[in-house]
Amino acid sequence: MDSIKLEIYRSLYTSVAEEMGVSLRRTAFSPNIKERRDYSCAVFDRRGRIIAQGDHMPVHLGSMPMSVKAAIETCQMLPGDVVVLNDPYAGGTHLPDVTMVAPVFADTVGKRERGKEGKREHLDAFPVPQSLNPTTPQSPRPIFFVANRAHHADIGGSTPGSMGAATEIYQEGIRIPPIRIVRGGELDREVFNLLLANVRGREEREGDFAAQLGALRVGSERLQEIVERYGFAEADEYAGHLVEYAARRVRRTLEALPDGVYEAEDFLDDDGETDKPVRIAVRLEIRGDRARVDFSGSSPQVRGPINAVEAIAVSAVYYVFRCLIVGDVPASAGIIEPIEVIAPSGTIVNALPPAPVAGGNVETSQRIVDVLLKALSQAAPQVIPAASQGTMNNLTIGGWDARTGKEFAYYETVCGGMGARPMADGISAVHTHMTNSLNTPVEALEYAYPLRVRRYAIRRNSGGRGHARGGDGTIREIELLTDAKVSLLADRRKTAPYGLHGGEDGKRGLAQLVTTVAKGKSKKKKLPGKFSISANKGDRIVIETPGGGGCGTE
Repeated sequence: MDSIKLEIYRSLYTSVAEEMGVSLRRTAFSPNIKERRDYSCAVFDRRGRIIAQGDHMPVHLGSMPMSVKAAIETCQMLPGDVVVLNDPYAGGTHLPDVTMVAPVFADTVGKRERGKEGKREHLDAFPVPQSLNPTTPQSPRPIFFVANRAHHADIGGSTPGSMGAATEIYQEGIRIPPIRIVRGGELDREVFNLLLANVRGREEREGDFAAQLGALRVGSERLQEIVERYGFAEADEYAGHLVEYAARRVRRTLEALPDGVYEAEDFLDDDGETDKPVRIAVRLEIRGDRARVDFSGSSPQVRGPINAVEAIAVSAVYYVFRCLIVGDVPASAGIIEPIEVIAPSGTIVNALPPAPVAGGNVETSQRIVDVLLKALSQAAPQVIPAASQGTMNNLTIGGWDARTGKEFAYYETVCGGMGARPMADGISAVHTHMTNSLNTPVEALEYAYPLRVRRYAIRRNSGGRGHARGGDGTIREIELLTDAKVSLLADRRKTAPYGLHGGEDGKRGLAQLVTTVAKGKSKKKKLPGKFSISANKGDRIVIETPGGGGCGTE
């Protein structure tokens, strides 16, 4: 392996994923994708291993390999095909996150494989395990796969935004197993119309789906250009080297940590159906250059919509250990290779159907990260931060927009405080850990929806005190300009973000409904962390997000 060439290929493959992301963002219709950047793009080798990803959403990227694997194993993908899926029980996360997967083909393997007679060597020289390539011997073989995942502001279900209260997954929206949406380069209109008939905001959804398809086309073309220039043999070899290099970096990181067993627990406030807290426990065992992450002892799956599927648990582990690596490292399948993850079936971290899962992706994933970091703070207290806000404050509003004469569905996550670091304060008003999105700009929100932002400010002194102070949360107040259904899926309303090493906890979050009762007078009503209500024109929803925990004594 040539180290310089390895870096060149890392940059090449990463640039493909980044360019896919730029294409998706610029052509999307919804503010959630265009403005908040709630999407992710990645490149996979011919074996279905992730080899590069953009700087997008951590909760998507660690779980996307399971979706790609499901697509490869379920569908016989031929040139020009695209597979779509969102099934959380087939590698997805929650139903609004729709994944598209496309194979990349080449008739030959590139200029560098030309023989003496000028002929090119065919892909038969690079066999793929049959389990990951369910094609006939006569079928062309993919040389890469490209995939993207985008959060659609609505995917059907009982509440606008598809993120409301639910007790089974059928209430959360249309569930899509791996199916072909494009065949031989032609859009399957029957499948497409079926999807669009089951979602709110058809035009916006159609535009976002088209943006995802276009981004796959961009990624496929760039990978074909790499193969044409450098040859498939070398491109494939260095894709493998990137995976192996990432695995070596993780093993070196684990070797630097003291061997031992580190245990921790943390709690979700409740599941939205009962007031009972939901426990997430971890037993982290480090031995040499290997780690074992065991979630046995976590609560059984619950009735409310905060169950996580296995892909989420693996994604959170992937994210935490990638954060431990000093310096830059290829974001590939190698990061999880030295780590064994045990997520018992039927628990809050690996639920079984038909459990609802909308909040598992956004809330439970955050708590898994919190409990992992708490365990690791025992092994590496000098680098692990206190708890960040620990929630994404998922707000959805939907109804009828009189301006356009059409229904609308608005979705947003609201940022909060970052946990203090051992030697630095936490950052205020920022998305942390499993989300890497932005808040919707006020101008874009008010232009797209019948809503008005009345206040958007930092929630002063909400971060925990300590030698290093936790970052402050935010206050976001939105007025409804029409009657609407409002849902919130949030946490850290009862259990505060923890401080470390004597630092104070961050302040808990708060939600309120403000209604006008008389001219110049209003009434405030405290709302729970998880609710779905019908609100009236003129009502205001106030979200105060948690602050981060402090670190060390003052």
